[in-house]
Amino acid sequence: MTFVDGEECAAGAWASGTGPPVTTDVGAVTLLEGSTFCISSRSGDVARDRPHGLFMADTRVLSCWRLAIDGQPVESLSTVQEPTEPYRATFIGRTPPRRWAADSTMLVLRTRHIGDGMREHIVLRNFGPEPVGITLTVAVDSDFADLFAVKEGRVTAPHGITVDLGSDSMTYTMTAPGHSHVARITATGEPTVTPGRFTFEVLVPGRGEWSASLDVTTASPHRQAEDPHRPGAPLDVSAPERRLRAWRLSNPVVTTPDAAFNAALRAGAEDLGSLQIDDPEQPGCPILAAGAPWFMALFGRDSLLTGWMALGLDPRLALCTLRTLARLQGTRIDPRNEEQPGRILHEVRLGREAKIALGGGTTYYGTVDATPLFVMLLGELDRWGALPDGDRRFLVAAADRALEWITEYGDADGDGFVEYQRHTDSGLLNQGWKDSFDGVTHADGHTAVPPIALCEVQGYVYAAYLARAALAEHDADLDLAASWRVRAAELKEAFNRAFWMPEVGAYALALDGAKHQVDAVASNMAHCLWTGIADDDKAAAVAAHVAGPAMSSGFGIRTLAATMTAYNPMSYHNGSIWPHDNAIAVAGLARYGFLEEAQRISLDLIDASVHFGGRWPELFCGLDRTAFPRPVPYPTSCSPQAWASAAPRLLLRSLLQFNPDVPQGTLEISPALPDRLLPLRLEGMPLAGARIDIAVGTDGSVEIDGLPAGIELETDRRQRVHDAR
Repeated sequence: MTFVDGEECAAGAWASGTGPPVTTDVGAVTLLEGSTFCISSRSGDVARDRPHGLFMADTRVLSCWRLAIDGQPVESLSTVQEPTEPYRATFIGRTPPRRWAADSTMLVLRTRHIGDGMREHIVLRNFGPEPVGITLTVAVDSDFADLFAVKEGRVTAPHGITVDLGSDSMTYTMTAPGHSHVARITATGEPTVTPGRFTFEVLVPGRGEWSASLDVTTASPHRQAEDPHRPGAPLDVSAPERRLRAWRLSNPVVTTPDAAFNAALRAGAEDLGSLQIDDPEQPGCPILAAGAPWFMALFGRDSLLTGWMALGLDPRLALCTLRTLARLQGTRIDPRNEEQPGRILHEVRLGREAKIALGGGTTYYGTVDATPLFVMLLGELDRWGALPDGDRRFLVAAADRALEWITEYGDADGDGFVEYQRHTDSGLLNQGWKDSFDGVTHADGHTAVPPIALCEVQGYVYAAYLARAALAEHDADLDLAASWRVRAAELKEAFNRAFWMPEVGAYALALDGAKHQVDAVASNMAHCLWTGIADDDKAAAVAAHVAGPAMSSGFGIRTLAATMTAYNPMSYHNGSIWPHDNAIAVAGLARYGFLEEAQRISLDLIDASVHFGGRWPELFCGLDRTAFPRPVPYPTSCSPQAWASAAPRLLLRSLLQFNPDVPQGTLEISPALPDRLLPLRLEGMPLAGARIDIAVGTDGSVEIDGLPAGIELETDRRQRVHDAR
């Protein structure tokens, strides 16, 4: 699991602004370990003309991997892939029956492991009484194609690839300006090696078996990989198994009477374990990739929001994310990749097309929200008592640079609001979380013209100002704290004046380049409740929209109200349902005291999770539950996807109304859990370097064990103070 300086994720897949790619492969099997992943058919075969392959560093290092016996493909019977072992699977098949036999007697097992390389162990098991002579071949190839070219179905014939044959190996090498890759395949079992093929002449004894292994290792300018599943080593001591075992042992344990919620929490934690990648500058400090299979890379916005949601699971994810993003923070002005001093990156990519799509490098900075989210998360990490003294000076300095970007570059026209407009035609057209080309539209359906000031981004900036004030108070710099609180109050007043649509009872989605309201009713305004920028007298109208029939489908909140012209429940951002967006909405509703609405939306999401095996995908279609009793999947949705995996944790925190402020010595908790989730017990939640246990009874009573010294528990709280952050 290695992260190397490079570039983006989800939105970067279509940075040209054309919208999300539509390539899909129904029934494909995905294995995942860090930033390495393998996609194959159900049989285990990899086809070069499908979105298949072994991918490392955003490059397809295996484009073909086909097993045949006596020239015929294996008949697929089943695939065994444990949710707790995302890095391995066993493909079960059989040979076609002999011409004189009714049934096959030859079982074919292909057990595949991936890590920094790939290993496939092939076993032929003969259930017949007589020996069977067969010819087994494995056809292989590599095109070193860029990940996005594969995903979007536009791979061209490779050039400049050489193939060297050994007695038991085959090595593919590609050397091109700025890129060189090597893929070496080595086999046991005494194969005959010819270009593109390993051939085994096998005699399988009656009632016996034969086996061989093939190992793939790679090298590139970004990495020198070794297979973590070393031949002869027990699987339970492999690097992926050790890491996931340690992750599981560290996870808090949540128990409720609701099997669906329990499953969603477990699946989310497992997936967050599988999505971790390493920054080589800080070994042993994991950060989160955005999602599998196509977005196994660092994304500023995704990783920051996921780190926030997962604070109650493991604050190290937030801390390590902040460290890496601060290290890669913008230092210069470069229109090609939209870098600016203090700006937090959008994505890191390593493939051959990265330099074209991302402005000549591997890091792209075209995001408007990652920079304030960085400051928000740093402040929240401090509130949890999880900001080490050794990191404080470095990260607070990075936060100050981020705030300078907000006030100087983010607010280019000086109107007090942060806007975005891409700097070249290759950048992202929309740079908020709804970053598809049609993600920001007016009520009548026409797209907004930049520069665009999104409503939720102003909320993030507001919360960033308050976070910096709290950090200053912790450092006893009361004058600095007061100045940031004044800025926050001024922004809140200006925001509620400019964005509120009294005739609609909602916040505008954005202000466009002419400072006109983008008057669509969208889920973005729920983020304004989460951050606290919404005036108290406007919150009820926002809650009524968010929880009302035009936005609430019965399985969650739509990204766009069904009354809007651009509404399409099968679109990426204009009517679909995103679990992370819903979790943020629930947090906002709970913050302003709309607990019934928060409970209902939470239960709707939990009901939806059942139909996805407990794992919330990146998004699903926003069709109404009354007409469609099962949620309808979105075809290219990532699963697992980081902020969707963390969403159950934010729901839990919001329904507990769990709000620590360790520097101030307080922990607020006032459970508002629906009856379905009671009684609840949470064991081992991290807080201020300790582990606490929380029990909530059926009557809402709270018991907490292990609370660190110096922290006072506050449970008798009628209403949150909205500006407390």
